[in-house]
Amino acid sequence: MGVIYPSQHFRRWRRERLRIGSGTLKTRFIVNPHSGKVTRALPAVRNFARRIGAELVLTARARQAPELARQAVQDGCELVVAVGGDGTMNEIAGALVDTPVTFGLVPCGSGNGLGRHLKIHGAIPRALDILIHGRPRLIDSGLADGHPFFTVAGLGFEAEIAHRFNQLQRRGFIRYLTTSALAFHRWRPQAYTITHAGGRRELRCFTLAVANANQYGNNAYIAPNAKVDDGRLNLCSFPPLTVGNALPLVARLFHGSAGKVRGVLEVSGSHFIVERSAAGPLHTDGEIHEAGTRIEFAIRPASLRIMAPA
Repeated sequence: MGVIYPSQHFRRWRRERLRIGSGTLKTRFIVNPHSGKVTRALPAVRNFARRIGAELVLTARARQAPELARQAVQDGCELVVAVGGDGTMNEIAGALVDTPVTFGLVPCGSGNGLGRHLKIHGAIPRALDILIHGRPRLIDSGLADGHPFFTVAGLGFEAEIAHRFNQLQRRGFIRYLTTSALAFHRWRPQAYTITHAGGRRELRCFTLAVANANQYGNNAYIAPNAKVDDGRLNLCSFPPLTVGNALPLVARLFHGSAGKVRGVLEVSGSHFIVERSAAGPLHTDGEIHEAGTRIEFAIRPASLRIMAPA
């Protein structure tokens, strides 16, 4: 492929923008009606879809979103838009990896990690406007034990909290904090062996995350230096927590400076193998899976085409 100059990028982006705005880009919205703020967002999304001549379908059961996304690809859709939380995002984006279809996102969950990282988060009209006035952008995706993720995958305390949080009928940031506080005193650090290009190390930690984006969601920056298009993952681990160091570490998490705390590890790479003594839960963007004692994390560079702010 020859060199593409900035003026060519602009002309290509302008053509795609005009096609979406004129309704000639075949678009399908996939909506999780049980997710976060979807009930309030749905009227605006319906009106927008009708205005641009797009189809809109609602999920009727759990784990149906990937099926609907794959069907959209088979039906020749060129833009597939997820309306829901991080779980809905994960399921639909995972079905679009390594396809020519562009992924659109209308974040309506409690965390919205990928949306916040890409500056899509905010008022619903703004997210819808990005579908018209934004530009397609290639980003990386991760694999954790064969499961795709786009923000963060993790083990330890965060996987336990994701499991508990997913059982709640009502969610939100405050409920996430209270769930975490209740589980904190009973949780015990676990031992892990980490192998990557830089070597092998053994450590005992409270929680272990592998990040593609820089945050979990809610502006909690687990990996401030992570970028979704650098072809790398950032492995981060927190040391055993006590009543004395927990609150300062949480504060730094939201300040974006947790990496400066003694005992916090952050390693960048394209491939990690994490071993532990017993099987247990693994989360990918908050979705829970049972995993064994050996878990492989890998990057898939430039594997998802997403509509992002211009």
